[in-house]
Amino acid sequence: MPAIWKNTVPAQTLRKNVEDRFYTSFGEAPYGVYSSPGRVNLLGEHIDYCGGTVLPFALPQRTFVAMAPRQDGKITAVTAQGDAGSTAPDDNTETVQFAEVGTQPLSGWLSYVAGVPWAMQQQKQGDFAGFSPEGFGANIAIDSSVPLGAGLSSSAALECAVALGVDDLLTAQQPTRELLASTDQGRAALASACIQAENDIAGASTGGMDQSISLRAEEGSVLAIDCRDFSTRPLTIDVASANLSVLVMDTRAYHNLSDGQYAARRAATEVAREALGVNHLRDAFQGTPTLKEAQELIEQWDNNVDSYNLPDGTDRAVIRDALRHVWTEIARVEECIALFDNVNSPADDVWEKLGELLNASHDSLRDQYRVSCPELDTAVNAAREAGALGARMTGGGFGGSAIALVPTENLENLAEAVAEAFDREGFNPPEFLVATPSRSAEKE
Repeated sequence: MPAIWKNTVPAQTLRKNVEDRFYTSFGEAPYGVYSSPGRVNLLGEHIDYCGGTVLPFALPQRTFVAMAPRQDGKITAVTAQGDAGSTAPDDNTETVQFAEVGTQPLSGWLSYVAGVPWAMQQQKQGDFAGFSPEGFGANIAIDSSVPLGAGLSSSAALECAVALGVDDLLTAQQPTRELLASTDQGRAALASACIQAENDIAGASTGGMDQSISLRAEEGSVLAIDCRDFSTRPLTIDVASANLSVLVMDTRAYHNLSDGQYAARRAATEVAREALGVNHLRDAFQGTPTLKEAQELIEQWDNNVDSYNLPDGTDRAVIRDALRHVWTEIARVEECIALFDNVNSPADDVWEKLGELLNASHDSLRDQYRVSCPELDTAVNAAREAGALGARMTGGGFGGSAIALVPTENLENLAEAVAEAFDREGFNPPEFLVATPSRSAEKE
């Protein structure tokens, strides 16, 4: 069965589209155009909110927003996409009074847009009173090539593009204000606001990896993000040098991280963290995490579980499984970093080891953390059987995408094998793209 490859709209085309949409909708040219990438997480799933280190990189696919200030305290936004899986028409337009953000429920894509300036105001990142007596206001047009609901951080890409725009508009209003996007420290602050917007306004629990990579990515590199303090460093994992590619397999089983399942997994880790009395589950390790120590920590938990003050009704098996995934995943990331930190020219077995880490990550997410789904498992299993060195789900789970480390010459055959497996199972046809580490959010 032929594989369906996603069309990547060129950046210049998207920019023109969003500028045209802005002019058509608002009758004027935008003040600025801003873009932010989607992301793939190579390794380190569901550990950002546990203080682990994660290994994402930015995708070439980007979300573009065009913005201009308005003086009535309203945010009016028009989007070409709507929400994942929705039947909303093109040029779907919504408006909210800025003063009402945070005081009444907001849902759908507008919550990600309006939540960003609200969070920036909460974090005192600028003088929003300078816009109008009613507060911040803007006209915003949106277009994107980041697949929606695919686990590739379309929501974070939207938030981060909006954050750049708000940052720019604030600086235009207040010439003495430093543009936050001009420094990595400032970008970390913008990411913090985007995290708060997603948690508090959109109601989709996030640990901060997605916003951090969108705003702080380094082209050509995987970014190792220590989620205890969100410090970063680039890591060269040059798959192309070994004639390999990272294949993204979009299952088209749309996931929705605001539906409670993601939050339930996170809540289990919070119960364990409080019982252990640590700031992050990562802090249970004595030094650099290893799989050996991860197993020892699980055994210690088993031996001491009766002494922990667990809430009434706690399912101990669920907590234990969550800990097993989190601690072993934290250790797998450290093992991956060591593989590529200690060699200038990776030998062939380094890539085999990376594939093994990807496989172990998926198996843990499926069996211990239970965030996979039949479509993700089908994609991973079919990719492995067709010759991938390793494969795993990426993103929050419950749908979305999986990735596979694939010999480049075998990309087409492997994608066809995955498509055939989906056809046998009666699933929607999957869609494919090749992921390459790309640039961070920028003003265009």
